[in-house]
This record gives sequence, C-alpha cells and structure tokens, in this order.
Amino acid sequence: MKFCLSLLTVWLLLSGCATAKWSNRSLYFIQMSDPQFGMFTANRSFEKETVNFEKAIREANRLKPAFVVVTGDLVNRNGDVAQVAEYKRITALLDISIPLYNVPGNHDVGNTPSPADIAAYRTAFGKEYYSFRYQSMLGVVLNSVYLHSPQNVPQQAKEQEEWLIKILEEAKGKQYKHIFIFLHHPLFLQHENEPDQYFNIPLATRTRYLQLFKKNGIHHIFAGHYHRNALATGPDLEMITTGPVGMPLGKDSSGFRIITVRNAEVVHRYYSLDSIPLSMNK
Repeated sequence: MKFCLSLLTVWLLLSGCATAKWSNRSLYFIQMSDPQFGMFTANRSFEKETVNFEKAIREANRLKPAFVVVTGDLVNRNGDVAQVAEYKRITALLDISIPLYNVPGNHDVGNTPSPADIAAYRTAFGKEYYSFRYQSMLGVVLNSVYLHSPQNVPQQAKEQEEWLIKILEEAKGKQYKHIFIFLHHPLFLQHENEPDQYFNIPLATRTRYLQLFKKNGIHHIFAGHYHRNALATGPDLEMITTGPVGMPLGKDSSGFRIITVRNAEVVHRYYSLDSIPLSMNK
C-alpha cells in the first residue's frame, strides 16, 4: 500500500495535478479596509488607528492567511507624510511570507483626483490598479475613484477600463476557479439599481461594469468605504462591503473580514478586533 501511494504521489507531480490536489483544501485570505490614519481626530493625530491596525496585523501574522488586501482609505488625508509613514511602518510588520495588496481609496487620491494626485499615490504606494494570482485564483485591484469621480482624470479612467477588459479577456483561457474584484467604493449597497449616493458607484457606470463582470464570470466583489458592513446580492453575484479597521460609522466594531475558498465555495465573515478566531481550519 505504501508503495502504491508513493507511485500516486509521483504521478500527481509529473502530471501537474499537485496543484489540483492542493486546491481541494481550503485557503483563506483577509480583507481589511479603511485603516484611515487620522480619521478619529480629524487629522490631529492617529493613536487609535495605530492601536487598531497594529492589532489587525498581529492577528494576520498569527492566522497566516494566503494574503491580505486592504481595500482603500489607507490614510485620511492624501499626501499627509506622517499618516503615510505610519501606515507603511505598520504594514512592514506583516510577516514577509504574507503578500499585502493595497487598494486606493478616495482619501488616498482625493475625492476628485488630478493627475498629480494619482502620481503622488503611485510614488507612495505603487500601482493604483493591477492584478495578482494566487494558485487558481485571480485578484483584480481597481481604482474605484476612476469609476466614481473621473472628471479630472478621464484618460487614466479610460486606460484602467481598457486594461480591465483586456485582463478579463485573457483570463478566459487560464481556467481560474475564481476571479475576485477588489476596489474601494461598493458598486451598490442594497441592490443593483439603487439611486446614486456618496457610498456607491453612479448607476450608469455601475451598470456598464456589472455587465462586464457578469459577462466574465465574476461572482464576488469586495469593497470598503462605507465604514459598516453590507452584503448585497444580484443575479449570481455578491457585493461584499467590509467594515473598517479604523473608525466605524455604524453598529459594526472595528475589525476585518476572513474569506475562505474551497473549490467553488466562497464563504466569508466579518470579525471585530476583539473576536478574531484562534485558528483557521485549512
């Protein structure tokens, strides 16, 4: 029996099936949002944000997720040197084996950013839209300010949309089990056709992007911005809005979301910072 098992293992490795075997196990990642250094005190200081974010990073180091994604509003005032430095200092505490993916928010680039604002974000944090792969999963990071308020950066918004269409088209031939979208603004909070407001994407743009996502088999979109949790479902799609690591604006305490993926199943739960699980079953 031992000999047969060894032959099976060799066959899996040689045939490229080792990844498929691994994918039968659960993997999990962490979504944090809106650490927003400076919000608690209207930019006078950021002691509370530091306490919260340091705890969140310690918990991530203990849980050892596949990766951590922070869905925007890394700071409260774009270009604030001290706020940016504190965010970077704390993210540097994340275990080097755990990838960290930043997503730009409106407080990171401005509510109606200029090309100079976008350039400043890139200098501080890197690309504002990009993709990454983890095993058979594709993550797509978008700058949702280009969807919400692109009036001063129409060319950049156009380039992101063209890039997104190309990435999703290329993904069709790569047999990803899941393609997840990460952005700051929720497309919608309660239903796909809800009226425009500060916390969602304008309906005309929302409709165009939803059509694109559905056409390309996107079933899960993760956002922040709302400083509360919200879960909305459309036909074959979940819009998941996650509460803040930083300052809450509703009944949900500061915390983060853990997303578990097992083959076709995706489950997720938001945890306050004082109720993080002791371990995760892989």
